[in-house]
Amino acid sequence: MPKKIMVVDDEESIVTLLQYNLEQAGYEVITAFDGEEALQLAVKENPDFIVLDLMLPKLDGLEVCKELRLQKMNVPILMLTAKDDEFDKVLGLELGADDYLTKPFSPREVVARIKAILRRTKSQDYQDSHNSEEEEVYRYGNLSIYTERYEAFLDKTLLELTPKEFELLVYLARHKGKVLTRDQLLSAVWNYDFAGDTRIVDVHISHLRDKIEQDTRKPAYIKTIRGLGYKMEEPVT
Repeated sequence: MPKKIMVVDDEESIVTLLQYNLEQAGYEVITAFDGEEALQLAVKENPDFIVLDLMLPKLDGLEVCKELRLQKMNVPILMLTAKDDEFDKVLGLELGADDYLTKPFSPREVVARIKAILRRTKSQDYQDSHNSEEEEVYRYGNLSIYTERYEAFLDKTLLELTPKEFELLVYLARHKGKVLTRDQLLSAVWNYDFAGDTRIVDVHISHLRDKIEQDTRKPAYIKTIRGLGYKMEEPVT
């Protein structure tokens, strides 16, 4: 079955352009033109990916993104913004978007971004087809990470992670004890160059700490190495 992509933008020309290119790439496409319609359609259709414009009628893209995350919908979200405004980009990431593109953009770039994120997000069919004995499992302190099931637990509580947060956590776990620069994390987890825009890494690290650390001011799992990057450690008991 083709992946289902929802495109949300109030400019009909952009929606038509993206729909054509995504369908040519083999995706099923559904469309919405305002924030309220986007929320209703997301719940009804359960898309595999959402391309979401920031400036929308009725509800803007930030509100849509926030509401989807509150409803525990962890679908990947690529946010589009006409503003070359760092605040908007960072706020979108803090509310749960996985990635962003600034208008004007190339439709090929949108398709490439979607493919890069979906390629790293295991489908449920793929997960179910693998024996659990083949699964990579990481256990550090009270944290357990199951790579094939795309699940992580703190004690026995399932963590509500976005796909990108989970991928970042797995990469840190695989390299436990090694200092990883922000540029290394951008390349490995996002799979393309953000031209030095490492703020996206800091935002996602902050999200992870909120979910796995008892005290985010004194993190036990994900340590900041000043002037270098981040390192995953076994918590001291």
